[in-house]
Amino acid sequence: MILASHGIISSQIASFDADALAFFARVTAAGGTLSATEKAATNQLVLDLKANSLWTPMKAIYPMVGASAAACAQNLKSSSFTGTFTSGWTFASTGVTPNGTSAYFNTNLPSNTMSNGSTHMSYYSRTNAVGSGVIDMGTESPDFLIWYNAFGASLGNFGVNMIYTPTITDTRGFLLASKYTTTQGLIQFNSTQQLKTGLTGDTRSTKNIFIGAINTGAPAGYFSAKQTAFNSIGDGLTDTQASNFYTAVQAFQTTLSRQV
Repeated sequence: MILASHGIISSQIASFDADALAFFARVTAAGGTLSATEKAATNQLVLDLKANSLWTPMKAIYPMVGASAAACAQNLKSSSFTGTFTSGWTFASTGVTPNGTSAYFNTNLPSNTMSNGSTHMSYYSRTNAVGSGVIDMGTESPDFLIWYNAFGASLGNFGVNMIYTPTITDTRGFLLASKYTTTQGLIQFNSTQQLKTGLTGDTRSTKNIFIGAINTGAPAGYFSAKQTAFNSIGDGLTDTQASNFYTAVQAFQTTLSRQV
């Protein structure tokens, strides 16, 4: 006899990765729900990350599934760093959207959890909006930021010269900044990378990383209105890891029919 649970048959539950199952349990315990498609996509994402040596470097992964604050606040990687949404967010199957004036998501993960020579952040935007005075994710003083600037270039202040120089006229897609040694790093937009050398040392703030704004300590500023469908924070990723990461995240979004 085959039993069903929330649209997933028992044989499928048995095949789910243990870390994926733990995430599903955290969502349920928080009062959220996930569809069968969201569970299958999330499980495959976990498998793909593990197969490409990307699971261990992650501190926090927010897949933004479940279309509720309870579900989207959960960290896929572990029970640590469960986030907190302020008011002013809109939740949908395609992701989460801040109002651009007051909303932010506190990851409860201090930026100094990562070291100077090994750190990354990523942001999957489903909104085309190039403009000044907006930062999508990070902290300040010292700065640890990721955004698309007024000239259409993306920049992560992970050290000197961490700038993606080609013009970006459409900000929809996957933006990643990684520093994988004290002097080397990369900026990646979708599948295109720029490797960076000659970076300098920098420090990490004790402030928690925010999504949808940055943590200014006031508490937030530079508010974004971009819908995000995925975010990650963790140790530095090499060019090969970053490329494989994009492939895994894009496959995840495609399964959910929200890829850009």
